[in-house]
Amino acid sequence: MLLQKNKKIILYLFLFIIIGTLNNRNLRNENLLKDININVTGLDQISNAKLINNLNLLKMNNLFFLDEKKIKKILNSNNLIEKFFIFKKYPSTLDIKVYKTIFLAQLKKKDDIFFLGSNRKLIKSNKIVKDIPFIFGDFRIENFFQLKKAITKSNFNFNKIKNLFFFKSGRWDIETESGLLIKLPKENIQQSLELSQKILNKNDKKIKIIDLRQHKQVIINE
Repeated sequence: MLLQKNKKIILYLFLFIIIGTLNNRNLRNENLLKDININVTGLDQISNAKLINNLNLLKMNNLFFLDEKKIKKILNSNNLIEKFFIFKKYPSTLDIKVYKTIFLAQLKKKDDIFFLGSNRKLIKSNKIVKDIPFIFGDFRIENFFQLKKAITKSNFNFNKIKNLFFFKSGRWDIETESGLLIKLPKENIQQSLELSQKILNKNDKKIKIIDLRQHKQVIINE
């Protein structure tokens, strides 16, 4: 009799554990494994929607165990994005705020037009934009940003630049909207731009070319 009672107790305990496990699993599925609602803001409507679709492919259903590395990989692969912030809103909302990169210049590679963003990435375009400088020549992205840094430090108005020409020797020419051509040396770009500003401020006549390629020598063509 005692043996039979013990068997019944063990059987009841076993059934209790199974039922409890099933109930806990159902509770977890109902409360925790809900589909995550993803909100993306910062780009245009179409670009935001594409990002949301790409993120939904991760099949995320639990904010507690998000794989943020995979989310960041998708966001970083979008060349339009300068930076982003991810916010979790429990129980099941993910808000992502992105900041669009600034188009600093445009260039042509083979038969395609690209914008060069402030995030140092190329963004394909279907047209040439008038108000953004066009870069000619076989340059590296780092070459451009070195020039951009020198221009910023010299207080030369970058927005007045129409075209940029890069040469194999490693130097640049700048063409402004007014038609002025500034031939820069390979080194001391900031100082050369500051000198060109002084020349322009002191000269009332329209200058076509300021040649600063030679050290301690300035050639001006009016």
